[in-house]
Amino acid sequence: MSTLDDGEELEFFEEPETVESPDRPRRRMRPQRPGGPRRPSPPPPGAVALARLAGFVALAIAVVVGLVFWVGSCQGKSTHDEYKSYMDKIQPIAQSSAASGGTAALATTFGSQKLTLNQLHSKLEQWSSQQQQNYDAALRLRPPAALQAAHQQVLATLQLRAIGLTGLANTLAEAGSKPSSQVADLLAKQAELLTSSDDVWTELFKLPATQTMTRRGVQGVIAPTSQMITNPEVISPGAFDQVYSRLNATSTTGKVTGLHGSELLSTSAVAGGTTKELSPSSPTTVNVSSNLVFRVAFKNAGNFQEVNVPVTLTVTAVSQKPVYTKTNHASSVQSGKTATVDFGNLGLPTTVFGAQVTVHVEVGKVPGEKNLANNRASYPVFFSLPSNP
Repeated sequence: MSTLDDGEELEFFEEPETVESPDRPRRRMRPQRPGGPRRPSPPPPGAVALARLAGFVALAIAVVVGLVFWVGSCQGKSTHDEYKSYMDKIQPIAQSSAASGGTAALATTFGSQKLTLNQLHSKLEQWSSQQQQNYDAALRLRPPAALQAAHQQVLATLQLRAIGLTGLANTLAEAGSKPSSQVADLLAKQAELLTSSDDVWTELFKLPATQTMTRRGVQGVIAPTSQMITNPEVISPGAFDQVYSRLNATSTTGKVTGLHGSELLSTSAVAGGTTKELSPSSPTTVNVSSNLVFRVAFKNAGNFQEVNVPVTLTVTAVSQKPVYTKTNHASSVQSGKTATVDFGNLGLPTTVFGAQVTVHVEVGKVPGEKNLANNRASYPVFFSLPSNP
């Protein structure tokens, strides 16, 4: 018996109602192009702009880095040129200053036989004036900022030199009747300024300037040297005493007073460590070799220093025709001292072999010398080739 009404239909499997899905866009399938692979999909929006931005950033960084290196290179080149330009201008000043009253100039001037006190005084003033001109030239220079302090030492050096040379000139002018030893001490005292100026240049200009350029990476630029006194003996009290004594014997008109003169002592043939003295009375056989030297010895027989004393050696053949002649000089000979002068590289012709020749030696006259009888000698000589053992 059924509890359900007959009118009801039992539906065990009811089909659910069809639910329509909401509308959504459908992808349209494009037909594949014939003859090639499928075209790649375009990049997502914004990717191209981002790539372009990254490229611009990279390019900007490269430009900035290039500019940094370029500016650094230009700056380095500018620094090098600045230091080089300055040192190129200092160089001629350094050379001129060292030469004006330096050791070489003093030695040459002191060695002049015709030098007088007035001439030496004028020469010292001239050198001092040149130092002042060097100072003025240096004052007009514009050194690099880092060398300002060192440049001041250049000016100090030139001032010391001008003052020292003026002091030497004034000492000579005020010597009067003072003893030569006292005048020499005063001259040596003034000359100490010249030595001090060398120290100032080296220690307070050249050294600091070199260190500064090294720190700044400036290569190939050298701070010049400027040394006046290369031989301190030239400005020693003893040297000044000798020079002043000699010049003091010469009047302002150039007339030399006092005892002056030379005495020829000997002439020897020197070769291979062997010395053979020539005799003026009997022939001497001399073996000729490449190292043959004639050595002339003479004495300063006067009371004053003599300078630049000429000595002449002449070889005369049988025909009385000179086959060799040469003049050398003794730079300085103190009173009572002996000097030697050598003659080498004789280059004698073959005509001198096998016959007696004459070697004539003469010591030249010095200012104020009156007795010339003991200045010369002639020696008979036979030249021969050394025999092989």
